[in-house]
Amino acid sequence: MTDLFPLATTADEQARDASVAVLPIGSFEQHGAHLPLVTDTVIAATLARAIADAYPVLHLPPITISCSHEHAAWAGTVSVSARTLHAVVTDIAASLAASGVPRLVLVNGHGGNYVLSNVVQEAGGAMALFPGVADWQAAHTAAGLRTSLDDDMHAGELETSILLHAHPHLVRPGHETADHVADRDHLLTLGLRAYTESGVVGRPSLASAAKGHVLLDTLVRRFDGVLEVLGA
Repeated sequence: MTDLFPLATTADEQARDASVAVLPIGSFEQHGAHLPLVTDTVIAATLARAIADAYPVLHLPPITISCSHEHAAWAGTVSVSARTLHAVVTDIAASLAASGVPRLVLVNGHGGNYVLSNVVQEAGGAMALFPGVADWQAAHTAAGLRTSLDDDMHAGELETSILLHAHPHLVRPGHETADHVADRDHLLTLGLRAYTESGVVGRPSLASAAKGHVLLDTLVRRFDGVLEVLGA
């Protein structure tokens, strides 16, 4: 999985002379019994790698621990505060700007990283958050996913499909029978454990590598719109 990390040299980056950097941001949190704790990081890093293969951007290594407090009831989950994540991302952006890369795209793999929206909001046009809801919905439709984005919250059809396509060795047996869908009206107050014993919210039994391929391909193609908005 070394291809998830940027292996360019400083000479490579000098030649590329990128004006936009992509920073994958994942998490380290439970994903049921069939996906690893590092799932969100792997997905964000896989998407960032594919973007870097398609566009002339500076590919950064992932942030691997973020805001996963709603998953704290399960063993292995680790979080940092929203304040810390905000500080790390803004420090990275400042460092990039000082070295001549003025724009930064946050490739976010964890829905609980709400603070990233505020970081981008505060950046005054120098940052973007990707994928957005419209990007996920377009990829969802293109791939023919049968579970809605709302119902497919965690370790479900979408995430399992991406890993089946890009890193099938990370998907353990059991996803075929792990389906669980639940309303989550008070998720932030009660945490996810109030709504699922397994940690799964979605239908991983419907996942396939073919769907994962279309999901990633669609997202990469939509990244062109992000560069356009950033003026790159």
